[in-house]
Amino acid sequence: MKKKTWLTAIAALTLIAIMAGCSSGNTSNGGGNKIKLAYVAWDSEIASTHVVKEVFEQKLGYKVELLQVDAGPMWAGISDGSADAMVAAWLPTTHASYLEKYKGKFEDLGPNLNGTKIGLVVPTYMNIDTIDDLNKEDVAQSLNHTIIGIEPGAGLMMSTEKALDEYGLREKWTLLESSSAAMTQQLQKAYANKEPIVVTGWTPHWKFAKMDLKYLADTKNVYGGDEQIHTIVRQGLKDDQPEAYAFLDHFEWTPDDMASVMIQIQEGKSPEEAAKAWVESNADRVDAWIKG
Repeated sequence: MKKKTWLTAIAALTLIAIMAGCSSGNTSNGGGNKIKLAYVAWDSEIASTHVVKEVFEQKLGYKVELLQVDAGPMWAGISDGSADAMVAAWLPTTHASYLEKYKGKFEDLGPNLNGTKIGLVVPTYMNIDTIDDLNKEDVAQSLNHTIIGIEPGAGLMMSTEKALDEYGLREKWTLLESSSAAMTQQLQKAYANKEPIVVTGWTPHWKFAKMDLKYLADTKNVYGGDEQIHTIVRQGLKDDQPEAYAFLDHFEWTPDDMASVMIQIQEGKSPEEAAKAWVESNADRVDAWIKG
């Protein structure tokens, strides 16, 4: 009889412990120290997301799951709660369609980086200055009537599709879908041989530190002016994970910061190694993010 009572007590204590574990750290991901970060495979977002991951794991003790997706699924994931946050929202122009589509389904924590830009980019050795110049037949032929793009669905690609219409390029020109990595590889190859090339580009990006490049003037303002990169989180994150929310809310850095991480990655370090090196070299800044 005593043995049965003792076993019953153990079972009750075990159940209480399980229930307590389930109720503590209430999050959509099933644990108080877990977080899912979504990002697009742009060199800039690889840099920023891995820095945030490094801080979460090494300074705050979180387990981070990275979700590398295209822009559309990134916004959808935050909006439906299947991802917790992203530090990769280019606003107000590049991701304008996603901002409108998912309005009211996420929380915008504001900019984490100021001074971004998008548009069409060429090497400075090319004797053209505006997007209008692409209508010149000799220029068009030298470029095989092709603009080297990145991932389909990216806001930059949507803006470039619009540029084809606005500048009368639609009938003769092709916007080639590829990836950010493939685009930079083709740019580097052409640059090394001083061949003509036009690509979809953005700032910050390490390519501007490694090559002499310029934006083609956008006289019709299709690409908008300077932009910001915003931090976007799912609804309810502030209540579920206040520590994570506070860090994300205070995370901000400069284009030079981001470029330093991107260059390290481009020169052979893994994103994790580059992020770790930056975090260790900027302890005061990181402490300010954490302490708010």
